[in-house]
Parts: sequence; C-alpha cells; structure tokens
Amino acid sequence: MFDERLPDYIHYLKFERRYAPLTLTAYEQDLLQFRDYLATEFSLTDINTITHFHIRGWLADMRTAKQAARTINRKISSLNAYYKYLLKLGHVTKNPVRLLHAQRLPERLPVFLKETETEKLLNELQFEPGFKGLTDRLICEILYNTGIRRNELLQLKVSDIEWSLNQIRILGKGNKERLIPVNGVLLDAIRDYLCEKQKLDQYDAQHLLVLPTGEKLYPMYVYRTVTTYLGQATSLKKKSPHVLRHTFATHLLNNGANIQAIKDLLGHSSLAATQIYTHNNIEKLKQIHQQNHPRG
Repeated sequence: MFDERLPDYIHYLKFERRYAPLTLTAYEQDLLQFRDYLATEFSLTDINTITHFHIRGWLADMRTAKQAARTINRKISSLNAYYKYLLKLGHVTKNPVRLLHAQRLPERLPVFLKETETEKLLNELQFEPGFKGLTDRLICEILYNTGIRRNELLQLKVSDIEWSLNQIRILGKGNKERLIPVNGVLLDAIRDYLCEKQKLDQYDAQHLLVLPTGEKLYPMYVYRTVTTYLGQATSLKKKSPHVLRHTFATHLLNNGANIQAIKDLLGHSSLAATQIYTHNNIEKLKQIHQQNHPRG
C-alpha cells in the first residue's frame, strides 16, 4: 500500500526532524492527495508499481486545475521526501520522483517595508490598551528586529532570551539552532512585557508570548495581528508576518550588512536562498541610474 508507512513517516518528521505542525499537515495532505489520485485514475495501491509516468499524470492533473507552480513543486518535494524515507528503510527499491523536473517559478522579489513605514509601525501607531496591545506590539517588534519566522516566534521561550549577552536563541527549521543579537530597547520591552504577564491570573510560563487569557499564541492570531497593523502602516498589497522578515533582511543589506551574515541570521541552509534580497538592491540601483544618469 502506498500509504502503509505514512503514519510512521509523519511520526518521524514530527519527533526526529521536529517539523512544524503546519508543515506536517501539508506533507500528509500532499501524500494523501497523490494516493487518492492513484486509486481514482489507475486503481493503483501497490507502491512498487508506481512509475514516474503516474506522477507526471498527477502533475498534469494539477496544472489543468490551475494549481500554482509553487504549490506543485511543494507536492513534488513532499513525494520525493517520502520516497527517500522509504528507500532508506528498504521498503522500495527506486524513487521515480528523481526522473521529474520541478516547475519553473515566476521570479518574485521579496516585499518589504520602507524604513519610514517601519518607523510608523513601531513608533507612531496606537496599539490597543492593556495586555493585548503589549502583546501585539511585541509581536511586531520581535519579528522586525530579529527576522524570525512566525513558527519560530510561536515557539520562543522565556529561557531563550540570553539577557547578559544581548541575544536570543532560536530553534529553526530542521532543529537547527542559531543566535540573534538584539538591542537593549527590545530587551527592555520584553522585560516590561514579562512584568505585565505575571499579573495575569494564570499564564503559560514557558513560552514568551501569550494571549490575554494566558494561553500560548496560535498561528492565525499572529497573522491577523501583523496584517492589521501593517494595513495601517503601509499601502503594500501583501501583508503578513513574512513581510517583516523580508524587511529585516532588506534593511540590513541596504545598510551595508554582509550577505553571509544575513544568511546566518535568517537561518537559511544555503546562500542561494538569501541572494534573492540582492535583487531588490539591483532594482534600486537601476531606478537610481534611470533617474540620474544622462543616458539612463
């Protein structure tokens, strides 16, 4: 059966690879979707009879359904990772995904705030009074000042703050740890927040950020919070926690930071993922050239 080992695989991703809950859900849904496609179109259930032609049919089916190239590539990646796992354990003898090519993606430059918009977000906007407003402000401040991912923010613990060293310890993708330096202003904001947090009737003492009820934050809360306040600070169409991550990296690069240092701060596994931020710099230089050069 194609999905016979799927529960074990998801368990492996969760406890050994320490994948985030949303990532686990995406992997499982992708693989179940392929299983259903095989059963419907070919009445196939034996994983050893699956070839790259079957997978190509699945991809063609998704293209017909107008699925985005990025989504299709993620599904290919999910299937490829599953086959690698099965190969490693000797449950299959070949990986048919290796004969396929990823879909070509349209080039998308990172969306980021101007420095004036960041100033407006963090220093001019009025957040709600009370503990909720403190939480919402700190969410925005930490995301911009550290460039961490939303899930990394949700997992951030009080014990991860290294007060004397002015740095925060982050556990990122693939269970990789990195250290991010932070300034005294942010640390003071965190101290003030923790003092107010202790006034709650009950609260999650382990995680740094909590709801007014004292419970740990959840992904949609962070998304809605950031979207709401970005809507007041910028006219950008895209508004999400990842925009603040892009802003962190872009502002560092614009102010002379080394691309390798930015890679390490973002927790990227390769420099290729970080180099997309240099494209914004190139576009900016082109604009300056066109506006100021006699033959621009």
